[in-house]
Amino acid sequence: MASQRDVKNKIASVKNIQKITRAMEMVAAARLRRAEQRIAALRPYAEAIGRMTRQAAEAAGAETANVPLLRVHEPQENVGLLLVTGDRGLAGGFNSQVIRDGVRLAAEVAEEGLQSVWYATGRRGVSSLSFRGHELTGSYTGFADRPAYADARAIGGDLIGAYVDGRLDRVEMVFNSYVSPLTQHVTRQTLLPLQSITVEQEDRPAGQGAQAPPERTPVDYEPDPEKILRRLLPDYVEISIYRALVESAAGFFGAQMTAMRSASENAGEIITEYTLQMNRARQAEITQEIMEVVAGAEGLS
Repeated sequence: MASQRDVKNKIASVKNIQKITRAMEMVAAARLRRAEQRIAALRPYAEAIGRMTRQAAEAAGAETANVPLLRVHEPQENVGLLLVTGDRGLAGGFNSQVIRDGVRLAAEVAEEGLQSVWYATGRRGVSSLSFRGHELTGSYTGFADRPAYADARAIGGDLIGAYVDGRLDRVEMVFNSYVSPLTQHVTRQTLLPLQSITVEQEDRPAGQGAQAPPERTPVDYEPDPEKILRRLLPDYVEISIYRALVESAAGFFGAQMTAMRSASENAGEIITEYTLQMNRARQAEITQEIMEVVAGAEGLS
């Protein structure tokens, strides 16, 4: 049985770890609230961009076939895979589940006879994919906790340029969509090509009880709808990436807060167990001392 001193040292070590995990939980909770506010502020803008893009696509009609970002490449050879992860760990399976789903998606792409071209945001995704032997065409780090629109614009510019130049024939994005601090869902989204059905269905209410959309006011486009659509589509791609980055940041803080809370609770259980072990060791030492005193008294008598 371990001595009291050994058990006391273990208790002190676990208590120090518990202080760290509690502090990290509180920091993650504060950052999560700010990330949720950013999601709430972003949502109306993203919906407006989607609505404007949808209306311009409907007005352009058959002319959408002339827009490069709406044109489907045939035949297809290279598929870009963009994985959105965090810069740090200690968040449970937050990063690993995105990487696993990305690897599964690459296997599905390989079954189609296509080549995967890897892109990743966040140090965890970049390091993990490099460790697995995948060559990264684009890596973006240092902003996972607080992404800016300029970060999404840089990523979107690389992907759009590769698609327009023919180096990519399709672009898929994998990220954690934020549901609640306890729940983050791995989501796949086709970024390019932007098919007309994707643009038309974006942000529309679903379900049998959904209300019919209000009657639209006729819009006169100047210049013509095709030129406006060419201008809006890059913004639509960028805002889709930015939304994924913001939701991933909120999901990371939620996952980290949950993981640190669980770690603090586990540390408390370990402290309780070690305290009982220390009490048993103290009782054993007291019992041993009593037996030695009794044996000495008997020896004197």
